[in-house]
Amino acid sequence: MTLSDAVAHLSPHRWARANRLLIRKALAEFAHERLITPEPEGDEGTGRYVVRSDDGLTRYEFTATRRALDHWQVDADSITRHHDGRELPLAALDFFIELQKTLGLSDEILPVYLEEISSTLSGTCYKLTKPQIPVAELVRSGFQAIETGMTEGHPCFVANNGRLGFGVHEYLSYAPETASPVRLVWLAAHRSRAAFTAGVGIEYEAFLRDELGAETVERFHTVLREQDLDPADYLLIPVHPWQWWNKLTVTFAAEVAQRHLVCLGEGDDEYLAQQSIRTFFNKSAPEKHYVKTALSVINMGFMRGLSAAYMEATPAINDWLAGLIVNDPVLRSTGLSVIRERAAVGYRHLEYEAATDRYSPYRKMLAALWRESPVSSLQEGESLATMASLVHVDHEGASFATALIERSGLPPVEWLRRYLHAYLTPLLHSFYAYDLVFMPHGENVILVLKDGVVQRAIYKDIAEEIAVMDPDAVLPPAVERLRVEVPEDKKLLSIFTDVFDCFFRFLAADLAGDGVLDETDFWRTVADCVRDYQAARPELADKFRQYDMFAPEFALSCLNRLQLRNNKEMVDLADPAGALQLVGTLKNPIAGL
Repeated sequence: MTLSDAVAHLSPHRWARANRLLIRKALAEFAHERLITPEPEGDEGTGRYVVRSDDGLTRYEFTATRRALDHWQVDADSITRHHDGRELPLAALDFFIELQKTLGLSDEILPVYLEEISSTLSGTCYKLTKPQIPVAELVRSGFQAIETGMTEGHPCFVANNGRLGFGVHEYLSYAPETASPVRLVWLAAHRSRAAFTAGVGIEYEAFLRDELGAETVERFHTVLREQDLDPADYLLIPVHPWQWWNKLTVTFAAEVAQRHLVCLGEGDDEYLAQQSIRTFFNKSAPEKHYVKTALSVINMGFMRGLSAAYMEATPAINDWLAGLIVNDPVLRSTGLSVIRERAAVGYRHLEYEAATDRYSPYRKMLAALWRESPVSSLQEGESLATMASLVHVDHEGASFATALIERSGLPPVEWLRRYLHAYLTPLLHSFYAYDLVFMPHGENVILVLKDGVVQRAIYKDIAEEIAVMDPDAVLPPAVERLRVEVPEDKKLLSIFTDVFDCFFRFLAADLAGDGVLDETDFWRTVADCVRDYQAARPELADKFRQYDMFAPEFALSCLNRLQLRNNKEMVDLADPAGALQLVGTLKNPIAGL
């Protein structure tokens, strides 16, 4: 690759399009979070709005449809920018500077946020160079073609592809949308500072041979023996190549020098980065485990490290949850499953641990876990798709969800009913029966499809993303860390915010915009799903009254406000509920239906 090839995707017309798309999203999501208040322009009912800069001298005019949950469906091609009577080109960086005070961007955060915006724009430009696959074709594609075909990222966050730390050559090598095969770097970590834990029935040596192959394990052991080191004294750890080149070789230099860490080389299997960027799907052997690695880049409000201390309990937590699902008739009846994180390995840098608290990114630089692949669980005729795909829209504005409905041949309400039974019913039952909540956004759920119809859901990213909100729950010691204290009035936000506001809001708008299913029918179907579940569990009636899914309104929890306030650590991990940015309320779209 030449120097100029590395930036070939950054052309004027692609940059202009990327800026337009990002400003569209900023206007929509910042209006939703009440950071900006678009004013109607002209006659009421035209759908034209205006937003002014901090100094009032620059105007952004656009057309939008307002939908349930105060969702702003902004027409990207309608946006214009004006200053002193002149129309100016759309420029996202200028947009954030012009609205800095309105958006609450401090002088310290603004330039770093602009860097994340620049990275997000660059990623969009790259996506615009790819062959444009219509959703009608994408719905018939394989699991990884859909995974790498996503163009938007998280639907709420405006700066959702920051990836601060990646240079352009690293972006082209490691970003999921580039679909570049990656070979992981393997290190030997001395057992005095490393720990391997695994689920029931897994033994270290046999597990590594299954994952790597006996020849590769022997090759790695030979590297150790050639340095007069005993392989029995070491554990093998897979590492993201970026992490090796940019962090471990420098930050962990003492560990390498003292042979606490030994670089063994690359593995043989090729992997594909997933939407979560630090998780890899085994392209060479799809039935093998995913590998999730530590990656010290900042993306969407967090350093994407992995805690060695957290890794120790990860397999036990996964086994506990899998057992709960298997033994619960309601969860079993929905077809729910989890792809368990079966094994984990972590390295503890003792000096950095002595210098930091347990939440420090310095404690999250070297760890990995192995997660089951969903491929081997498929039955005849079934296929997989990340749930994030449901809110994917192609280059012609067509929705992936609409294409699935058309492929299924089912009436839209019936298609939606089956999806909700697979996805929402398990979330409701986990909440009401166990005070158990997930982080069930689109990237954390895999859908099993057959002829376009959702058959069942697979939840993933378990150990770091689930919580038990019951202070009196009896939990095994290894699972105790899942217990969290959440104020009573915030508990149901795990459904209202994470499901209704951060996912259904977009899906409902897309289906309505496509003329497939109007909003009232969408939300009535959601209400029916909730009512059907509640009718089937009369013994939980007191809980249904205590946590009312049909309450007239709920608190608006704002994700972009978190990132605008502190883009390096959106949430204080010691008090996640206390960090929420709540601004007013939203009308509950299923109230009264």
